[in-house]
Amino acid sequence: MPATYEPIATTTLGSNAATIDFTSISSAYTDLRLVLVWRSNQSGSSANVLVRVNSDSGSNYSVTQLNGDGSSASSFRATSATSLNMAYISSTESTNFGLVTLDFMSYAGSTNKTILGTNSYDRNGSGYVQRTVGLWRSTSAITSVNLLLNSTTNYVTGTTATLYGILKA
Repeated sequence: MPATYEPIATTTLGSNAATIDFTSISSAYTDLRLVLVWRSNQSGSSANVLVRVNSDSGSNYSVTQLNGDGSSASSFRATSATSLNMAYISSTESTNFGLVTLDFMSYAGSTNKTILGTNSYDRNGSGYVQRTVGLWRSTSAITSVNLLLNSTTNYVTGTTATLYGILKA
């Protein structure tokens, strides 16, 4: 990472877990970047990485996504959601880890918060990419980030998440 990126915390799962949480985030940076290398234990269904900020489960989130796999494209939009659907992995991808980056812009500022996401994974010879823009409609500083999965799905052992603070972005 560039010299302006400072690692704040890293979590590597030693066993399956339903959530990954970063708490007590300092306001000392201009932006945040979260890097997630993940796989889920879904069986016959897709998994979605859902993001909640400051444990807010109110209808304060909006998200727009563009998705593609080289042969087809799709999009998704949600408003007044209770979390941000920031990444997806299909039910056929249970053996491959995906890479997600989430950028939290001006996370300590007093305006609504924009979160940009990228999601990519290999499909054993082909690929899948997803680009997402999310909005958390709150003027509170971000002090915690919760990475949840839909349904009863868990992150598997070996999933790694690192939160970076960005200085002078």
